[in-house]
Amino acid sequence: MVNFTRRSTLGLGAAAAGSLILPRFSIAQADQRPSITVAVQKISNSNTLDTLREQSNVGTRIFNSSLWETLIGTKWLSDLTATPGLATEWRRIDDKTLELKLRQGVKFHNGDEMTAEDVVFSFSKERMFGNTQPSTGKTIFVTEKNPLGRESKELPVEIPAVARRFWPALLGVEIVDKYTVRFVNGSSDVTMEGRLSAVASAIASRRAWDESKSYLDWARKPITTGPYKVAEFKPDTYLIYESHDQYWGGLPALKRIRFVEVPEVASRINGLLSGEYDLASDIPPDQIQGIEKNAGFEVLGGTITNHRLTVFDKTHPQLANPLVRRAFTHAIDRQAIVDSLWAGRTKVPAGLQWDFYADMLIKDWKVPEYNPELARKLLKDAGYKGDPIPYRLLNNYYTNQTPTAQVLVEMWNQVGLNVQIEMKENWQQILEKTPTRAVRDWSNSANFSDPVSSIVAQHGPNGQQQQVGEWTNEEMNTLSNFMETSTDRAKRREAFARMLQICERDDPAYTVLHQNAVFTAKSKKTKWKAAASFAMDFRAGNWG
Repeated sequence: MVNFTRRSTLGLGAAAAGSLILPRFSIAQADQRPSITVAVQKISNSNTLDTLREQSNVGTRIFNSSLWETLIGTKWLSDLTATPGLATEWRRIDDKTLELKLRQGVKFHNGDEMTAEDVVFSFSKERMFGNTQPSTGKTIFVTEKNPLGRESKELPVEIPAVARRFWPALLGVEIVDKYTVRFVNGSSDVTMEGRLSAVASAIASRRAWDESKSYLDWARKPITTGPYKVAEFKPDTYLIYESHDQYWGGLPALKRIRFVEVPEVASRINGLLSGEYDLASDIPPDQIQGIEKNAGFEVLGGTITNHRLTVFDKTHPQLANPLVRRAFTHAIDRQAIVDSLWAGRTKVPAGLQWDFYADMLIKDWKVPEYNPELARKLLKDAGYKGDPIPYRLLNNYYTNQTPTAQVLVEMWNQVGLNVQIEMKENWQQILEKTPTRAVRDWSNSANFSDPVSSIVAQHGPNGQQQQVGEWTNEEMNTLSNFMETSTDRAKRREAFARMLQICERDDPAYTVLHQNAVFTAKSKKTKWKAAASFAMDFRAGNWG
């Protein structure tokens, strides 16, 4: 990767005109702002606060809008469309180049002003890409077992792998002046604006990285621009944010936010009702009615841009034949799961896509039909003899995960699939490449309104499935490269339709179960709204 710095004819002193600096607010000697406690089932899977390491729904909750910020923001509380963030405006130079004007007066948590130098660092080899090169569809395999067992600033292998998932062809960032940057791609890309809105593209302080003793020190207390900064982080226990009083968007509404890890649903609910917690996240639908019997409490939330999946490892001997994987997909009564476990509060979507894809949506596509007889025929045609197929499972990492797994196993057993649950403690055990890796749970989100953000990012050459060695398909990878480089929208839509056919029918990589939904319980006195995302928004406009 080429790291651009500045044009020789331009210095860093020129400021982009028209940037808005919001007025500062004086803080009273006695700070009357509230501090709150939020009970969550998990804070961070990776035990870091690095957006490129913590690619998860729990990471989205604690990162987006609170700690990390991107150049192009997202309207979390409305339609999830783009909005000015750390950049006030942007324009296309050509199909490969995007120029952005940075917001002036933005302060990092250490008091430094954000400039173009910090943006260049945030997309550098040192922070993001390591020794990887702009890709042409070559998978970066992830096999490291202990990515945090080092005291240097060498990047864990997952970082460049995820970076190339989001930015496969980025050559570098060019500084035009102190408040203007240009992102230069190696190929045409109609999704550069969307990529910049993903939290993996968030901006970090150059100086804070330089002053950190190790990657782990930095990753557990990153210096960013968000309205809240890290005060204390004890992995697997709690995370405390405190107000960033120099925040460019005005004084944050809360003095302190304390996220506490409470894995048991009952404990989260009881703590809320007793006043120990102000909000309780990840509430299963069957608990909503019981909570709302208490007149002073309510549950907010609904469907989000995330789907729950069952994922297949085609290298497992019992799953090598795609007919067996197809049998899995036809044995599932998805609507029964939605009706019984979700009380009808979510829906079965049209495969791995979302309505906000607009004209890229494949409207006539459907998930595989529930057809037990077809599933049995497929198993017979495949010559499946009833050998055990392991199903690695976490205990309710996802809402309703364990009861859903139990229902799925029963449905699969009814058609002749001998699926056996193996409980695991963490994601490292789930993804570990051993002979017992076959079926697992996952969820997929869309970071922006284009199929590249999901089916390519998660199942293409550098999607997680291919990086961990679960699944690959040559035609899928060719189409992924086409999707990332073509500017012909009609042909891109045709390619997307074919990708759905491959991944959900011909050579199943996964099967979609249902659209995900997120519910958060709180006191009615707490003036807060749920976003259409895993993200919990605690900015000033969404509190009090």
